[in-house]
Amino acid sequence: MKSEIYNIDAKKIGDLTLAKSVFDTQYPSSLISQAIRVYLFNQRSSFAKTKTRSEVAGTRKKVWPQKGTGNARHGNRTAPIFKGGGIALGPDGSQNYSLKMNKKMKKQALSAVLTKFAQDKKILIIDDFSKLEPKTKVGTKLITGLKESDSVLSKSKKIGVITDKTVVPVKRAFGNIKSISLLTLDSLNVYDLSKQNYLIFSQQAIEKLK
Repeated sequence: MKSEIYNIDAKKIGDLTLAKSVFDTQYPSSLISQAIRVYLFNQRSSFAKTKTRSEVAGTRKKVWPQKGTGNARHGNRTAPIFKGGGIALGPDGSQNYSLKMNKKMKKQALSAVLTKFAQDKKILIIDDFSKLEPKTKVGTKLITGLKESDSVLSKSKKIGVITDKTVVPVKRAFGNIKSISLLTLDSLNVYDLSKQNYLIFSQQAIEKLK
């Protein structure tokens, strides 16, 4: 499977064969959904917290005498049974929603997503982003030029630009363009990739993915 290589002037300069171990694999789609679920759950924090009977404000005086009233015996009005009292068995703010997924499965899920992009012809490569002028108008011009050469890209509303590491010219050229997400190999994950319609890789990133 091959992908086209362009320069920063949006001109095609050749083709590159994609690594089969990354862009031509067969894994069940359930693995992708599992990876997304694990990622989202691990981003979740616990904010819900209720007060117990020892934390609510109120008198600690005994409600009525222990015996002789005909009522059930009770302590004070902060008990959960009374209105305004504490909450029994409520969330305490320490809930743990995190899930685990081993490294092998994460790599397989990532490869499955990248394979889907490659099969749909939704990947292209830029040979050298370091030469890109760090200006938004230059980044916009490059994307516009690439869209003229690729009909699939021209219909894409969400584009992921993937580099091997943070590249300042790329960050400044594309950072203010809403339709573009800047991703690096260090933080690459199935969830972020699944939100993109098209992927633009730097050649260095493609080489390191092998």
